[in-house]
Amino acid sequence: MSEFSQELQIAAALNPVEALACFQKNIPHQWIEEALQQTGRAAVRRRRFPAEQAVWLVLGIGLMRNRSIADVCDKLDLAFPDAKGALPPLASSSVTDARAKLGYEPLRYLFHTTAAHWEQEDNEHALCGLKIFSVDGTQFRVPDTAENQSFGFASGQASYPSVMAVALMSAKSHLIADVAFGAVDAGEICYAQQLVGSVPANSLTLFDRAYFSAELLLSWEQAGEERHWLTPVKSKLRYEVIERFSDYDCLIEMPVSPQAQVQAPYLPKTWRARMVSIAQPNGDIKGFITSMQDPVRYPLPQVLKVYWDRWEIEQGYGELKRGQLDDSELLRSQKKDGVYQELWGILIAYNLVRLEMLRMAVEYKVHPLRISFINALRLIQDEFLWCSGRTPGTVPKKLRNLRLSGKRLILPEKRNRPSYPREVLAKPSKYPTKKKAARC
Repeated sequence: MSEFSQELQIAAALNPVEALACFQKNIPHQWIEEALQQTGRAAVRRRRFPAEQAVWLVLGIGLMRNRSIADVCDKLDLAFPDAKGALPPLASSSVTDARAKLGYEPLRYLFHTTAAHWEQEDNEHALCGLKIFSVDGTQFRVPDTAENQSFGFASGQASYPSVMAVALMSAKSHLIADVAFGAVDAGEICYAQQLVGSVPANSLTLFDRAYFSAELLLSWEQAGEERHWLTPVKSKLRYEVIERFSDYDCLIEMPVSPQAQVQAPYLPKTWRARMVSIAQPNGDIKGFITSMQDPVRYPLPQVLKVYWDRWEIEQGYGELKRGQLDDSELLRSQKKDGVYQELWGILIAYNLVRLEMLRMAVEYKVHPLRISFINALRLIQDEFLWCSGRTPGTVPKKLRNLRLSGKRLILPEKRNRPSYPREVLAKPSKYPTKKKAARC
């Protein structure tokens, strides 16, 4: 036994606390078995690298972006012994074949299973009993292979194909409730339509201006009980004031465009919403419209306060890409199904980190977003590396509990939001310019 191993055992003996088994606890083996059974990926014959081990490998790849696939496989001690009882290292082709046989459907099923269970722990209702969500899109670049080119390119000058992803994210915990992704040319509204059935009752979803669509917003509102939305006002919005609650707060009626009626004949000719607007000196109108039409039930000061939470999804995307993906330029997978598999694994791992942050916040009675994402990620990565044997969810029983480190992860409270409006910075010119010398 090495000196380092002896020191670890001594340290463990001095800290007799309950086991760190967040992976086995948060992703029970039954969920993985169910995902494999429901998607037809469960193998009858026992292999050296069975499907359930391939699932753990994909989660490990999503969690430890800075390590190679072979290194992740070795660190997790995946695969079963061979017929002679030996445990020789797996060939890289075996790992590739196992991932190909697994496909992406079990990971998609596992994501929705975990998201449905974990979302129930996010019990913070920020506005009049409504849970706050946000919808927005982001892009993931993929290797430029013949198969990946079917995703399309984000712009004419893009060097690599990209996958468009649109997520439904909690504005208070950054847990992702659902996500839809695919080719970049399909449009974000198209992917947002796929999330209509995922938003829970008694919720408010914040949209960016790009999602202004009568079909999307009306279907979102009518999908269930108290499923509200809020989106910024588009320029040149056509409307008629029906009832005025105050100088800046009124009920309006808007026409449905002829193009929208052709695409969705079931839409009404007009639809109503509540508008909060502020006239600008140049004649423009800034503000937002929302389905929360009752000013008594949803007072204006509270509605104004929650409006700024629509930027939280950008912070969540930023932490996922800069922290979890380690600012990597590209995903790894060379094939379309592999890209989907990789993304589902990344999103499950991201939600796992967020879940532990949420539980730390509950234990220390702070807001979930005051827990440092990058430090929580590093602690969970360390725990993942402790996994060994045939069940990667198990770790040494005497290790210190993850949440005992929670106090070190608490960030200072956020400063008050700036009073000046958010504006897009001017894009600098790509070409150098000379300044003219001043004349005397």
